[in-house]
Amino acid sequence: MESKQLAKRQVKLRTFAAGYCTHPEWVTIRGGSLRSCRIPALFACIEHPSAGILLWDTGYSERFFAETDQLPNRLYRMLTPVHYSDADSAAKQLRAAGIEPEQVKAVIISHFHADHIAGLRDFPHAAYIYLPEAYEQVKHLKGLAALRRAFLPRLLPDDFAERSRIIDRARQVKLPQGYPFPYAMDVLGDGSLLAVDLPGHADGQIGLLLSTHSHNYLLCADAAWSSRAYRENRPPHPLTGLITPSFKQYANSFNKLVALHRQHPELRIVPSHCPEVWENWIQGGAEW
Repeated sequence: MESKQLAKRQVKLRTFAAGYCTHPEWVTIRGGSLRSCRIPALFACIEHPSAGILLWDTGYSERFFAETDQLPNRLYRMLTPVHYSDADSAAKQLRAAGIEPEQVKAVIISHFHADHIAGLRDFPHAAYIYLPEAYEQVKHLKGLAALRRAFLPRLLPDDFAERSRIIDRARQVKLPQGYPFPYAMDVLGDGSLLAVDLPGHADGQIGLLLSTHSHNYLLCADAAWSSRAYRENRPPHPLTGLITPSFKQYANSFNKLVALHRQHPELRIVPSHCPEVWENWIQGGAEW
């Protein structure tokens, strides 16, 4: 697979971390220790040859703290303490890398948890691309019901609906042998970005398959919380089911990652909260 491009058109990929939270390791991976571990909020910048600059999620932002300053939303920060500085924002990190927020054409939203959408308002010209069920399942939630889904409605821009671009399930692409997905969805219609279903952690969660000049990638969002998890087949503790819409679907999505890694170990699977990716692969937004 390394010598064979997965997607029809290559893109450039850079990854960043917009803040991090902390959890005991045993929550994130079966058999983990009692020690606290840092869980980065990764986002990716995708440079497409004709569609321009696209983002995969946004990580945290200052707005997250404003929206969790009072109860009940304050519980979010109490359960997952967040570490963030103003320089960590997606917009400021991209600007430091030579990309102005106004240049971002779209944000592909893996799912609607706050640590993935907190920076949406910082990109005034971006369209929002996502599966319809991802938003439909949370858009009417308020108070504790929204909090249980880690959704903070006011993080969404006022014109969110007008700027939304729904992924078309009918635009299907057949994947290579050994891929545990029945099909992928062609996000842009040119075969460059292929979305796959990874529900369970959140309704309508997607992963994104893409190819650069050197590697094939699956950005798998929160279908696994670390690379160790899918390599060693160690899912998170069942306690995480308290905030998971469907632990059965989560297990199915996780098992697909395990199977995919075994069938295609050369494919780089990138969880959105992986400390290993943060520590070893992210170097100031260097291109992968």
